[in-house]
Amino acid sequence: MGGGGGPAAAGCCNGKAGPVGGTGDVYGEDRATEDQLITPWAVSVASGYNLLRDPRHNKGSAFSEKERDAHYLRGLLPPAILNQELQEKRIMHTLRQYKVPLQRYMALMDLQERNEKLFYKLLIDNVEELLPVVYTPTVGEACQKYGSIFRRPQGLFISLKDKGKILEILKNWPERNIQVIVVTDGERILGLGDLGCQGMGIPVGKLSLYTALGGLRPSACLPITIDVGTNNEELLKDEFYIGLRQKRATGQEYAELLDEFMNAVKQNYGEKVLVQFEDFGNHNAFELLTKYRHTHLAFNDDIQGTASVVLAGLISALRAVGGKLAEQKFLFLGAGEAGTGIAELIALEMSKQTKAPVEETRKKIWLVDSKGLIVRSRLESLQHFKKPWAHEHEPVKTLLDSVKAIKPTVLIGSSGVGKTFTKEVVEAMASLNEKPIILALSNPTSQSECTAEEAYTWTKGKAIFASGSPFDPVNYNGKTYVPGQANNAYIFPGLGLGLIISGAIRVNDGMLLAACNFGLTSNTRKFREGTDLPPIL
Repeated sequence: MGGGGGPAAAGCCNGKAGPVGGTGDVYGEDRATEDQLITPWAVSVASGYNLLRDPRHNKGSAFSEKERDAHYLRGLLPPAILNQELQEKRIMHTLRQYKVPLQRYMALMDLQERNEKLFYKLLIDNVEELLPVVYTPTVGEACQKYGSIFRRPQGLFISLKDKGKILEILKNWPERNIQVIVVTDGERILGLGDLGCQGMGIPVGKLSLYTALGGLRPSACLPITIDVGTNNEELLKDEFYIGLRQKRATGQEYAELLDEFMNAVKQNYGEKVLVQFEDFGNHNAFELLTKYRHTHLAFNDDIQGTASVVLAGLISALRAVGGKLAEQKFLFLGAGEAGTGIAELIALEMSKQTKAPVEETRKKIWLVDSKGLIVRSRLESLQHFKKPWAHEHEPVKTLLDSVKAIKPTVLIGSSGVGKTFTKEVVEAMASLNEKPIILALSNPTSQSECTAEEAYTWTKGKAIFASGSPFDPVNYNGKTYVPGQANNAYIFPGLGLGLIISGAIRVNDGMLLAACNFGLTSNTRKFREGTDLPPIL
């Protein structure tokens, strides 16, 4: 009986003699006291108690009498049967009792973890009310306090300690058919700065919108945070911080980890998995996009997504203002990834409309950074992504002086710094334009360059206004103004869905321009004066 590769061989594979009779220790009973790692494997059908704890299949009190018997749920639920509509009504009633937005966020995350179908029905049916909860601005506060409210993982955490093992980590995720990944390194979360590992709230929130607004299966979405440390001293000293307690890795160490990650993603999920970069610092965001946009199906939401939704909003706003895009003059406060991304897409659209070289259309767009107006005399000291926007002009130090010198028709804020559109700046815009377009795009609400009320009041109701985070309608001089929201949620779910169903393997600028214009031509909602809300794609 003793022969070659049967159970006898299995019993001797660790170098120890097998038991008498040649029968291997198949079940590990002879080694039960050894110090070893054993991974339990089991195949089972979710039923009874376990079914109620499986968020993908749990229906809570909506299980029918027949289902309760078939799935061994009898006695595990109260006798009343409440359909999804009643459950939705009950939960919305409960959510509206909470006075603190973060409490609503935590309640929704709890629901997502126990009853996925009900969570998405709730979000889809009440998207206008719940979008500010699962997304900006509340998600910003959730990230700030993520260590304190963390309960169970909702995605993958990959850190510097995992270098060389990233492919193995991806295989630890239970779902195999992944179509979209949203990834962050937490360095620039909204306008809140470096939140390190706690930035996970952003990928989780973005992917919930891929399902609610784009229709992707939740199981096809994977949130990932890459933890390379944090330079946030408060977090490093916080006993509840959930990430690596070290300064951020940079240079070659950072690049090698990201390169391993991107290669592992393609190896594990294939050529057509969409990778959305989210809230990376400026210095890394541009380099990663430049490096991987030609080798992966990848785009940066802060550079390209923001640009797309703002361009759609501008084209829409011109219906109220009049004139063509190429006839406008643009002034940006903020020359980071959002500002330069928006500026470049506007220049490309103007080039497409007028057939002029993009180098010419860029001359209608001016940017202001922390040192003032970006001009040719500063060229040598500028970061590479700012250099295309350095035009001939004498140096100007302040935003107010820049408005007076450039005389823009459109003022766009992407600085991440609140209250920078002062009364003097907004009044100057109103004095130069019959209907000034003012976009205060920085998130969350506390970082907005100005509020909707300030924009409408200081321009005496003349402004066409939109912000990155939502503001309530404003009553001014007997008229109600509904501020628009130029938020990326209007673009990335539709863009991502289009990329996935088309089988695309790369993202190009033509796709972004098409997304802007398609959203406008297919939208039947009448444009209202005082509202420049970009269409939902």
